Amino acid sequence: MVSLATPLLLLLLPLPLILTRLLPPRRGEDPALVAPEATVSWFAAHRPPAPRRRARLRAALPWVAWLCLVTALSGPRLVVPTAALPVTGRDLVLALDLSGSMVREDFFLEGQEISRLDAVKRVAGDFVRGRGGDRVGLVIFGSDAYVAAPLSYDVESIADQVEEAVIGISGRATNIGDGLGLAMKRLEASEAASKVVVLLSDGVNNAGAARPRDVAQLAAGMGIRIHTIALGPKDLTTAEEGERGVVDAGTLRAMAEMSGGESFRVRNLEDLEAMAAALDRLEATDRAGVPAEIYRALWIWPALVALACLVAMPLAGALPSVGAWPGRLLQRRSGGAPVRSPATAERTG
Repeated sequence: MVSLATPLLLLLLPLPLILTRLLPPRRGEDPALVAPEATVSWFAAHRPPAPRRRARLRAALPWVAWLCLVTALSGPRLVVPTAALPVTGRDLVLALDLSGSMVREDFFLEGQEISRLDAVKRVAGDFVRGRGGDRVGLVIFGSDAYVAAPLSYDVESIADQVEEAVIGISGRATNIGDGLGLAMKRLEASEAASKVVVLLSDGVNNAGAARPRDVAQLAAGMGIRIHTIALGPKDLTTAEEGERGVVDAGTLRAMAEMSGGESFRVRNLEDLEAMAAALDRLEATDRAGVPAEIYRALWIWPALVALACLVAMPLAGALPSVGAWPGRLLQRRSGGAPVRSPATAERTG
């Protein structure tokens, strides 16, 4: 459906007609040329009549130009139908561990070893892209935590941020407490009906002053649900004493249970893909939303017609025309007069 952005501008349409009626002509010296009566009569008798169609064109061009110009200024636009965007009423923050242990190559893809981070990028990027309707944010933590991307419906941009993450940008230690705390801070002012943190780590909390369990207890009091992912082949219960690169699966599981979330133990790429599918089921995104109104501007077409009329007016002689605006207005303002004979000049003098 076509509508106008500023329909009140259509009130300008009768403005030229009002001006031609209200503005007084400018008084000045009579520019008429005094010629013999016989000469005037001869020119009057032998002047070829103007074609009727050309005269109508001269009279119409200024009005068409004005009509199209005002129409363009009023902003004609077309409502483009768009499919309803899904709206879940959920804010989800992905807290991603980028400590030094994520560089370990103990995952396999098509028979080749890949690092833990590469495996996470492969699965997490697709997971985020499937969150259409959620507002998704990204928090990165290592020795310190920072917000890599604020909450946004632009899940494609968030997925790109996940896939561009690099080891060491936030330090090489593992500060789970600060990572979760910063994610909670992003959700603190949220008015969403559901607030979720998905926290992925492959290590043991060894930096920061906040204990992860205490932070999780605080999240439960704020109504924030935490899903935790313990990444890595070995955890504290299966690894040998002093072995490095193991995950504290017990703490991550306790954090999820405190907040009403789920905990996932991921040892290989297949577990990681199964975890993403399970999260999709737990946090479904199949609710339809309200269609958005998108407008396509149409002002360029009447503007082009107005421009074409303005270009054609000098060629058709429309500007000096007595019967058309603005030619008529110009003549009234200048006080122009036709060629007259001496007798006529005497009578008017």
